[in-house]
Amino acid sequence: MVVSVTLSLYIARQFVFSVLAMIASLTGIVCLFDFIDLLRRVATRPDVSTNVVTEIAALHVPYFAVEILPFGILLGGIICFWRLTRSSELIVARAAGISAWQFLAGPLACAMLIGGIATTLISPLSSSMYRRAEELDQRYLRTGGGPLSLSSGSLWLRQADSQYDPKGVAILHARGVELKAGVLHIHDVSVFRLDRDAKLVMRIESPDGILGDHIWELENAQTVRPNELLHPIGQMNLPTDLTVARVQESFSSPETLSVWALPSFIALLDRSGFSSIRHRIHFQSLLALPMLAGTMALVAAGFSMRPTRRGGVAQMIGSGVAAGFLLFTVSKVAEQFGNSGALPPVLAAWAPTVAGLCLAISLLLHLEDG
Repeated sequence: MVVSVTLSLYIARQFVFSVLAMIASLTGIVCLFDFIDLLRRVATRPDVSTNVVTEIAALHVPYFAVEILPFGILLGGIICFWRLTRSSELIVARAAGISAWQFLAGPLACAMLIGGIATTLISPLSSSMYRRAEELDQRYLRTGGGPLSLSSGSLWLRQADSQYDPKGVAILHARGVELKAGVLHIHDVSVFRLDRDAKLVMRIESPDGILGDHIWELENAQTVRPNELLHPIGQMNLPTDLTVARVQESFSSPETLSVWALPSFIALLDRSGFSSIRHRIHFQSLLALPMLAGTMALVAAGFSMRPTRRGGVAQMIGSGVAAGFLLFTVSKVAEQFGNSGALPPVLAAWAPTVAGLCLAISLLLHLEDG
């Protein structure tokens, strides 16, 4: 029993080092391509400093690390178990009567611990930094205006407004928002119309309004200019390039919300009448991440612990990598089915993980018991 625990801890240590190195390597490669893409986008904007691009790329690092984590565990685990098998350490352990289930307990626990840390600690950091990166991207790299956010039941929108300035913007704040029969209703509305230098041109106040066909229809509106009094004008139409679909899609993306903030935001969307499917799927995916990490560790073991004297090692390792990418494809397909409403969010998030776990257990049973 002491030998089994000692061996399991030794393999777990080798596994963790290999996995962390692989996650760091893959994250570095992905971040390099992301940085190159940002440089390409900023090439047409000579007024934007390279420091902004560097900051955005740096803010993306935790997000990419969480996204790449299952593949890092898979590839790192394959390399670790293949190296231990090639050096005959695992072969000797099994010949001594130690079951694969015993010495895999340590790596499995470590993989699930890494997944749990990613969900509970790294995910909140990732969401905060990703939100900041989105703000910088919106401010410096994207053309035109765009919606900002929905928070605490209040709607904030930013759109182009060329009536007073060709490069002007209008910022709309509604303290209440509701979607009824496909029509967006807003209440207690304030609109700030700014010029290209972000100086206030006019403020509009309205108790109610709706989003019509590329137009905001404001009821009982009042306008006020700097250093002037409120001027009631009644019905007022404000042109916009927004639609209900674009407004809904622009609400805080799931990636900008931590696992702790998602439940309350999902409840807010449900109360407002908007779809929360994307956020529910993302929340369930974060909850499933520890189990997915453990599944990838078992898949790696099942495809890389074959003795080298039997041959076909390269084929087995290639099959493990292919199985990982197949699992990724299945998860993305399930996510699309979930977003369309064809699958419940829980099933869309957990089904690929459970399927991968069944595959890994089947492989290990065949490897251990023939």
